[in-house]
Amino acid sequence: MTIATVAHHARVSRQTVSNVINAPQLVRPETRERVRAAIEVLGYRVSQAARQMRTGRSRLIAVRIGPAGDGINGSVLDRFLHGLTEAAAPAGYRVVLYTATGDDAEIAAYEELLGAHDLDGFVLTGTHPGDARTDWLARRGVPFVTFGRNWEAQPEPVFGGGEHSPTQHSKAQPEPAFGGGEHSPTLNREAQPEAVLGGGEHPWVDVDGAWGTRAATERLLAAGHRRVGFIGWPPGSAVGEDRREGWAAALRAAGVDLSGLERRVDDRVAEGERAAVDLLGTVDLLGTAGPSALVCASDSLALGALRAATAHGTAPGGIASPRIAVIGFDDTPVAQAVGLTSVSQPLTEAAAGCVALLIRLLDGGDHDGDLDREGEGEGDSGGRRHLLLRPRLVVRDSG
Repeated sequence: MTIATVAHHARVSRQTVSNVINAPQLVRPETRERVRAAIEVLGYRVSQAARQMRTGRSRLIAVRIGPAGDGINGSVLDRFLHGLTEAAAPAGYRVVLYTATGDDAEIAAYEELLGAHDLDGFVLTGTHPGDARTDWLARRGVPFVTFGRNWEAQPEPVFGGGEHSPTQHSKAQPEPAFGGGEHSPTLNREAQPEAVLGGGEHPWVDVDGAWGTRAATERLLAAGHRRVGFIGWPPGSAVGEDRREGWAAALRAAGVDLSGLERRVDDRVAEGERAAVDLLGTVDLLGTAGPSALVCASDSLALGALRAATAHGTAPGGIASPRIAVIGFDDTPVAQAVGLTSVSQPLTEAAAGCVALLIRLLDGGDHDGDLDREGEGEGDSGGRRHLLLRPRLVVRDSG
């Protein structure tokens, strides 16, 4: 079976078949699909060794797998990796996984992987201020994209819209007042700003955590809660601060004093429960009771908070107290199982965006791959290097 056989079957030239295999962005969609259908029918298989000799590429992309954690939030990276693999395969790329703990260990893994496997590029996760990994790769000219923004330089990104609207729920619910009214936020469901980015900063894809927690807090305010607490991570986490800011911005816009309404703990279920017990039992000097609702930086923390809220909901003698609403972040399978309202990250879209940006980088930056086809932004596609996606609020029984 040869390329010529596929070309004859699809009624195209051999060069067109080669382009579909090695550079599909160069081929019109209808022609590309016809060639792929011929490949499928004929059972043609590409020789990776021959393709590497022609293109100078290994067609391998590497990404780190993190520690298992508590088994709850670890599923977030699992879903991202699944999406990355699915997005890479149609373009002829395969994903190589490696493990490392800390920046230094990961940089050592880069050196080993680049020497042993001739990788085309990397997708980095878990970006943070002072990230030594991006500097190391950039200085050596190694192509890479990060799932996570550059926290030290944040120009105006391109926003992904559409299905990431927080008004999409798992079941019909009263709609929160995102667009106006008493608790109007600065973020709304209408068109978000878009900008074209160029320049030397590395390409990245991220999820707007502040937008998600603000949507969650706005929903609780619209439901009549006034004192909405927040359980977040210890200072130093850029992602954690981003998620905290959405909660804080919503309360400030509603004229609510933030004092005494937050706790910062490690990302574990037990810590979330302890923090919630502490918050719910708080009474300030003016006799004001603790929060009637909680927004959490993760589902792990929210599950602990939900446990505390359930215990708090029954007074001595079995008398029911007003229910404490709880909202998590990440929409993990555990959240789905226990009925926890949670902010859901568009991980499939994020993974596809990472692959599209990396392939564009490998091809010299002259096309957008799936970014144009997905409609994630408009404008001068050749200069766009950053994509900030909106999460959505999945409403269930807890909030």
